[in-house]
Amino acid sequence: MDLENQRRVKDFAEQYGGENVVVLLGAAEGEAAGLAAETVTNGDPTYAGPLTGVPLGLKVYHVCESGVRAEFDRSIYDEQVGMMEMVLDVEDIEKEMTSIREQYCKY
Repeated sequence: MDLENQRRVKDFAEQYGGENVVVLLGAAEGEAAGLAAETVTNGDPTYAGPLTGVPLGLKVYHVCESGVRAEFDRSIYDEQVGMMEMVLDVEDIEKEMTSIREQYCKY
């Protein structure tokens, strides 16, 4: 997660309260999604951005997780994400996201 997005997430959490913020990711690999998820839950593990040492504990999901996918209008989801989803390792992404939520989410 780039430094500008870290700042935005931190600002939103401060403005609206962490319990009212949900982060939705779309990274193409489980490891990349996990790194971004860890950043918004436990703080920036690379020690480079505004979330360094800031454990926000935010709710975080990936757009391809089955529970999240079910919330979208199917035709819009297929149009915007469907083709990419066919080449992603969705099982790996879900496993990574679940692990991060279990370890670090407060809400």
